[in-house]
Amino acid sequence: MTYSIVARDEKTGEMGVAVQSHYFSVGSVVPWARAGVGAVATQAMVEPRYGPLGLGLMAAGMTAQEALRALLSVDPKADVRQVAIVDSRGNVAAYTGKRCIPYAGHVTGRGVSCQGNIMKNGNVWKEMMKSYERNTSMPFPERLVAALEAAEAAGGDARGKQSAAILVVSSEKFLTEWEGKVIELRVEDHPEPVEELKRLLRYQRGYEWVSKGDDLLTSGRYEEAKEAYQRGLELVPEVLELKYWTGLSLLNTDQSASGLKMLKEVFRADRAWVSITKGIIKKRSIPIDPALVKKLFT
Repeated sequence: MTYSIVARDEKTGEMGVAVQSHYFSVGSVVPWARAGVGAVATQAMVEPRYGPLGLGLMAAGMTAQEALRALLSVDPKADVRQVAIVDSRGNVAAYTGKRCIPYAGHVTGRGVSCQGNIMKNGNVWKEMMKSYERNTSMPFPERLVAALEAAEAAGGDARGKQSAAILVVSSEKFLTEWEGKVIELRVEDHPEPVEELKRLLRYQRGYEWVSKGDDLLTSGRYEEAKEAYQRGLELVPEVLELKYWTGLSLLNTDQSASGLKMLKEVFRADRAWVSITKGIIKKRSIPIDPALVKKLFT
């Protein structure tokens, strides 16, 4: 009882699933993906085994269509399932069982399938597809979430909203099944799950810049670290910690005065950062000019 999108990005080769449902923790059931192999959405009267089994069949060399046929052929309850699969070559296969609760249906495109069941109307999956095909300039994960927004705007799940998730994997194959995840975010229970998923994706992007900043800062590449932290801060300005690391990176640039000002604002908001900074200075984790240290605590 869900709507979802399964796709392979033509630019990057990334594959993923985004989903929303009036169902607790939909992310633990519907979306499945393996880097370099494919992605699966299994829903309606859901059979979770379609996910790992479908990925296993594709990893063994089957196309999306062959994997779906194999799964359905051994399922005595196939007529209440809804499944969509994309493989690493962009092949797409989708199925909506004849006994799925209406409105139920799917639409496929180049490297993408949109599907839903127990929808308010029969336009939901069509509007998802229009959104996906229209938003080609977006990064792939954001494009998937935009399709969920389009589904909501078209009416969405007839029962309402509860949980949402996105899972995106790399085009590159890895030795282990759990490697190669680009993004994995879940909203387990929320009055506005798609909006919350969108917020979490923004945080994910912000913290990706923070991770880059951390590596650059500890390598002494202060100007680059400053730029990375500032990019992160622009995405999630409400996070005090990002302001702290941005300020700290500025201390070793020609904008040290701005860094001091930013750090003092953080100290006023939360004194815990004073102790953290003193620990950094004591351990010399990040070199700070002694003249600036005096100014920092006065």
